[in-house]
Amino acid sequence: MTGTLTWQLLRDLRTSAFTDAGDTWHAVSNRSDADRARVERAMSAKIRETQESESAEAALGRLRRLSRNFQYLHSECGLVRTALNGLAGDLSEPQNQLRQALADAAALHFTVHDDGSVSYPAAEVEDLTGTRRQIPGSTTRGDSRLPLEPPGLAPGGQPSLRPGYAGFAPLNPNAAKAQDVADRIARAVRSAREIDARYARTLQGLRAEKGLDVTEATLKDVFRDTADVRSTAGMHLGEGVPEDKSPAERKKWWDGLTDEQRQEYLEVAPDLVGNLDGIPAAARDEANRNYLPVLIDDLSRRGDGDAGTKLDALRMLQGKLNEPSDPPMFLLGIGDEGNGRAIVSYGNPDTSRNVSAYVPGLGTKLNDEFVEDTMKRAQDTAKGARRFDPSSASIVWLGYDAPQNVDVMTKGDAERGVPAYNRFMEGLSVSHQSEDPHVTAIGHSYGSLTVGTAAKQSGGIPGVDDIVLLGSPGVDAQKAGELGVGKDHVFVGAADNDPVTHLPSKDEAALGWATGGPVGVLVGRDLYDAGNDDVYFGKDPASEAFEARRFKVDDGPRMIFDAGKFDAHSQYFTPELDRVGATNIAMIVAGRPDGITTEEHR
Repeated sequence: MTGTLTWQLLRDLRTSAFTDAGDTWHAVSNRSDADRARVERAMSAKIRETQESESAEAALGRLRRLSRNFQYLHSECGLVRTALNGLAGDLSEPQNQLRQALADAAALHFTVHDDGSVSYPAAEVEDLTGTRRQIPGSTTRGDSRLPLEPPGLAPGGQPSLRPGYAGFAPLNPNAAKAQDVADRIARAVRSAREIDARYARTLQGLRAEKGLDVTEATLKDVFRDTADVRSTAGMHLGEGVPEDKSPAERKKWWDGLTDEQRQEYLEVAPDLVGNLDGIPAAARDEANRNYLPVLIDDLSRRGDGDAGTKLDALRMLQGKLNEPSDPPMFLLGIGDEGNGRAIVSYGNPDTSRNVSAYVPGLGTKLNDEFVEDTMKRAQDTAKGARRFDPSSASIVWLGYDAPQNVDVMTKGDAERGVPAYNRFMEGLSVSHQSEDPHVTAIGHSYGSLTVGTAAKQSGGIPGVDDIVLLGSPGVDAQKAGELGVGKDHVFVGAADNDPVTHLPSKDEAALGWATGGPVGVLVGRDLYDAGNDDVYFGKDPASEAFEARRFKVDDGPRMIFDAGKFDAHSQYFTPELDRVGATNIAMIVAGRPDGITTEEHR
């Protein structure tokens, strides 16, 4: 808008004009994206396939420049559209407030003047003596309380009730009502002016110089423009996001959006939807890929050690996402809260017949080890499962703070992680394109306690058919039947040389801790068999008493005698180190549990 915004302009404003203009900008954005795709997939690809010459390289260079131009148009026009939609949405509230104030003025027979002041008529009232008096009308302005008629005063300044005096001079009852109407008009106009100025600055920032050559540096400026639009239109975009709703309600909300509205969230406000359990995996992946450079930029500005660790991991993750992956990667969640968040799927969990979600344990956080090692476990599981059923996907879920030190001896982190894990699993069921996928929950190390605790909730883990416990220190249960899927659907892999699976009961641990600290606890179990089936968090899942199905895994190196330390605890997923164990896990995930190699209980 141009010029000074008056109440008359605000009253008569058609906000649909902004959204109509936004639709036009959106059409330009879509055409630009289609043209960019045609340049890259048809024209450039054809030249690469058929020609090898200097002229061909020169042509490819010009086509790359053309592609960048189209990409820039696509992004910037989309931002203009979002800003115009946000302007229309944000102006609607003060406009409605103004129109209500004007309606109230008309009902009271007040006059609203061009400058926003309000005149009210005279009124007849009765004073304290019972005398009826005519109180004249007047005019008041918004946000400026004009002095009203003072009460009648007796000599000496005291109110008088003697005959012949008016006592307290009564006020015109219309005065307060008129003041309220004038104030509401002024507030509505002031709010609209602030909104108009904010969006004008943002839209001005989206203007490109004439004849601009779109370079790589220019494309990076799109990030800054996106941040500006996000900041300006954030309230408009955030109003409808069902953050506190169930995954099913979130899916219903997402499905109810138009394609244009969904694209707006994915491109301008990806942080609002990337972690929403219930919306499709492909949409979450696109949102999180768009949000990843934003998060990287934010962490790079902090400069502390914790931010640096997460920053390095995110850059490594971004590198992996930019490379071909087998199976293809889907980034289902990302964040810097706590020890960091990352949810990565190998294969599309919405279209795969078999889906597993693996919860890592002690020491896991968003660092280089997570990207290089923990994520590979999920990838190996997906590859293995696809040998038995190509329609398989495997997820690593770092959606909670796994314990980093002696907190491993408490259940607190597991209990705090359960709501997020169960909500995520419910979201998988909601967004899956078939009615009944085969879903496996996998818990490794302390992660098995998190999975076990989640399974013990009312109704169990949503949508889960099978549970796999690996290297488990116990799951706070005495029987596999407590985990909500039936004992025949609980599978346990426990290497005999994995010290975590031999953690003593809490009473035994207290004695070992007192004599040798954590090393004393583990060394004692490595040197001798404690001879009972209790571990730190309940019954040993590999024991006969627990009644789960134990499958064969490689025993791995011994902690002391083979100097293996904790190696036996970390090789379950890795075919190169434990082929039989990795194969058994893959068969369970692929829905082929009858083919696993079993092992005797402890």
